[in-house]
Amino acid sequence: MSRFDHRKYRPVPTWPMPNRRWPDRTIREAPIWASVDLRDGNQALIEPMSVEQKRRLWELLVKIGLKEIEVGFPAASRPDYDFVRWLIEGDHIPEDVTIQVLVQAREDLIRRTFEALRGARRAIVHVYNSTSTVQRERVFGADREGVKAIAVRGARLLLAEAERHPDTEWVFQYSPESFSNTEWDYAVEVCNAVIDVWQPTPERRCIINLPATVESSTPNVFADQVEYFCTHVDRRDSIVVSVHTHNDRGCAVAAAELAVLAGAERVEGTLLGNGERTGNMDLVTMAMNLYSQGVDPKLDLSRPDEIIAVYTSCTGMPVHPRHPWVGELVYTAFSGSHQDAIRKCLKQQRPDEPWQVAYLPIDPRDIGRTYQEVVRVNSQSGKGGVAFVLERDHGLSPPRWMLVEFAQVVQRASEEQGGEVDSATIRRLFFDHYVRTEGPAVLLGYQLERLAGRDRIRARIAQEGREVVLAGEGEGAISAFVDAWQKYSGQTLSVVDYAEHAVGEGTDAEAAAYVLLNLNGARVAGAALDRDTVGASLSALLAALNRAALAEVEAA
Repeated sequence: MSRFDHRKYRPVPTWPMPNRRWPDRTIREAPIWASVDLRDGNQALIEPMSVEQKRRLWELLVKIGLKEIEVGFPAASRPDYDFVRWLIEGDHIPEDVTIQVLVQAREDLIRRTFEALRGARRAIVHVYNSTSTVQRERVFGADREGVKAIAVRGARLLLAEAERHPDTEWVFQYSPESFSNTEWDYAVEVCNAVIDVWQPTPERRCIINLPATVESSTPNVFADQVEYFCTHVDRRDSIVVSVHTHNDRGCAVAAAELAVLAGAERVEGTLLGNGERTGNMDLVTMAMNLYSQGVDPKLDLSRPDEIIAVYTSCTGMPVHPRHPWVGELVYTAFSGSHQDAIRKCLKQQRPDEPWQVAYLPIDPRDIGRTYQEVVRVNSQSGKGGVAFVLERDHGLSPPRWMLVEFAQVVQRASEEQGGEVDSATIRRLFFDHYVRTEGPAVLLGYQLERLAGRDRIRARIAQEGREVVLAGEGEGAISAFVDAWQKYSGQTLSVVDYAEHAVGEGTDAEAAAYVLLNLNGARVAGAALDRDTVGASLSALLAALNRAALAEVEAA
């Protein structure tokens, strides 16, 4: 019998919100970002970071522009204590950066915390206690008044300790842990009691942080809860409303974004979503979401590979190749239709217009990625992807009729080798298939003259170990060569289509030519590169003829 039984669960209680306002709002500026990588992220690691790893991660957080950074739980951990002292005593905290530390609402821990912060210019002391129904009833065995009393006592202890250390600019932060699973009115009641102790003002605000310690509802319900809080809490103009979402339902970023619409001004999270269980809210993802909407995220995320390198080195955690915005494969298209759309859009995208490229929500170059990652070819790819790679990497732009045929060649190669076909292999396949310079017929040289509006050609061909001179005339070099070949071989030959372009610039430029022939009623294509445009076109003709001759031999 299956144990997969949904009946033992129940939905999170909601609250009537007939006049909710957040759905009609738009995020127009970035919130205050607060990193909890060094505390919340660190405590979730199998092997917590060493002091040296914390230093490296600290330097990265500062470098990308984070101004509020929770650096540890110094009262509960000697490494955290030592790290805080290293930051302060070594003068490693920039003037515009504020460190934050976490502490439970216990007197001994609070005293130890303020001791760790001795000498800091400015610091956020973050005190918390759990307020949810299940924690009250099954963990603490306390009623509402008892849990509220814990919060008030912690608030008073912070106030008293701060008065003993007047040289530091103190900012108080309170979190009703498990806010998302706390009765809405009770969460407001507890926070109001804390606010009443601290007596914040618009000039000296405190922070009330609302955690979805365990994500247990859809983001819209959390947004309702935050808006309810913002419209019912006391001294709203004297507090900074912050949120701290987790990713248990996979919606941490969405919940944080909707919470900002609902009135939150500050967001706590970690780089790339590290954290307990399924992780914290991903600062990189949310900031890049804003960036993609034309909002300045106030963070420099232009070097994601550096962020990933430091993150993986310090945490030991991998980054999924499909991770939003910065994963290895997020700007890569294997689908043929996607590749074709990307290629066409990039050709039309102007530097002075808003970004409009199908399948690419931002320009990958903004974050240090190149178009090398955008299109990669496997068995699912089509002519668009093949065209993109040939043009990007090798300067070749075959016409559509050739790409349709060549895409099938590449697809077969992908299926045979099982997986992606790299750029070098695509080039080799193209040359092996279309650029038949090794024979049976090879152009040795030609003479071209124009008389009475007609072109006359004498072409020297090496064929089967001997040199042959062909002569013909027509309107243009290609027409003249076709005439010469028909006279020499007796074959019926006509040019169905022809294209050419330059490869490279300046004195090193070559000409690429592509030709589609009708030979004895069947179509065959060829291509060639040469320093000389006419030489390229004649060699392309011969390449097509060589393909046809070799096909006959193979068929025999």
